[in-house]
Amino acid sequence: MTLVSPPPLSNAQDKSLPRSTPESQGVSSEGLRDFIVAADEQVDSMHSFMLVRHGHVVAEAWWHPESPSKPHILWSLSKSFTSTAVGLAIAEGKLSVDDRVWEFFPNQAPKKPSGNLRAMRVRDLLTMSTGHQDPVRLTDDVPWTEAFLHHDVPHKPGTHFRYNTPATYMLSAIVQKVTGETVLEYLQPRLFDPLGIQSPQWDNSPQGISIGGYGLYLRTEDIAKFGQLYLQRGKWNGRQILPESWVQQAASKQVSNGSDPDQDWDQGYGFQFWRCRHGAYRGDGKDGQFCVVLPEQDAVIAITANTRDMQGELNIVWDYLLPAFKDHPLSENPQQLDRLNETIAKLKASR
Repeated sequence: MTLVSPPPLSNAQDKSLPRSTPESQGVSSEGLRDFIVAADEQVDSMHSFMLVRHGHVVAEAWWHPESPSKPHILWSLSKSFTSTAVGLAIAEGKLSVDDRVWEFFPNQAPKKPSGNLRAMRVRDLLTMSTGHQDPVRLTDDVPWTEAFLHHDVPHKPGTHFRYNTPATYMLSAIVQKVTGETVLEYLQPRLFDPLGIQSPQWDNSPQGISIGGYGLYLRTEDIAKFGQLYLQRGKWNGRQILPESWVQQAASKQVSNGSDPDQDWDQGYGFQFWRCRHGAYRGDGKDGQFCVVLPEQDAVIAITANTRDMQGELNIVWDYLLPAFKDHPLSENPQQLDRLNETIAKLKASR
């Protein structure tokens, strides 16, 4: 595996999101401070937080030594970006969700593919419903696409949800196959440049393919911009840079993955996005990386962290942030805003 060590980015932000006071966008500064205090006390450890409401950043915090200009590893939140690349490639006519996976790599597939492998489509990769039972083991000894295609497929694709990071790698490999560019290169002019996301870095496989399922490094505001793009149904500065139909499909429940109404990992899965409680959806990654889109509140939440309790982290969002949202502007509250900023200024990461 080729690991990229991303350099710190410049403080220059040519395309930063607009800033606003919380109250002007219908958010309580006091409620935000309650969230920050709870997150600081209960999440071991928060690294950053940004809240966007009605298109404006109304709160942002970094736990020292994290900073606005420092890229953070996204882990599996990277998957939602890979999904976006697939959506863009489909819009350009380069592939379809119904294309058969093995046909992209006939020379690396078994000579006699099983019926289930033959039936596996791009859609099944997107929904983590490849038909695998056991995880695919990826090593430096065998090309990763070959290892995936030679793995047993005991279930009919599309019928069995199993979280599957190698499936996202296959999406990345397919995008590279049909475009001639890595997902990172492909997204640069189509997503990263329009959103003002500076110097993104993405780790590669030994075969020089963006890992897809993890390995992307971005700043907290970059995560927030990505969520805002989806909240705006693919529009950015008045231009449709991602098809609205793709946003709708990716963010909707495509497959069931559980039945517990109190668990945010049981609300259904889209195209590399999780459905959440409270009408929200998200991309997320190991150790507490989140991009949460809340259409009902017209809000986006970006969080980076290093925690083992991701459900607990989300519970704090629901318990403290949802009550802070109002459906109308509030009277400015400079005293509470000062208290919020004073609290943020003292934050330090514990790990």
